[in-house]
Amino acid sequence: MYGRCAYSRAVPKLDIRWDAAKERSNRRKHGVSFAEAATAFADESGLVLPDPDHSRDEPRFVLLGLGVALRALIVVHSYDERAGTIRIISARKANRLERALYARKETVRS
Repeated sequence: MYGRCAYSRAVPKLDIRWDAAKERSNRRKHGVSFAEAATAFADESGLVLPDPDHSRDEPRFVLLGLGVALRALIVVHSYDERAGTIRIISARKANRLERALYARKETVRS
């Protein structure tokens, strides 16, 4: 069973999906739901980096962005360009160094 979240704010509608069992496990382990993680994709100041070391089967990416609860999140995901879908793999609260990176990036943009 897969969960879905279509989130639209200042960005085009995104088709974001995840595995429900993986989401429950992630919530227990990291305290972040995939529904909250999906909201970080609407952060126009978010930073997306490739993550080639963690999968040979599909391109993976890491998003550092603010979720709806205004906490910095790290969201590991894949993107299927043909289908136009994002699949959340894991999500957690950003650590101190990652939050500092986000804050520095914001200062540079202002």
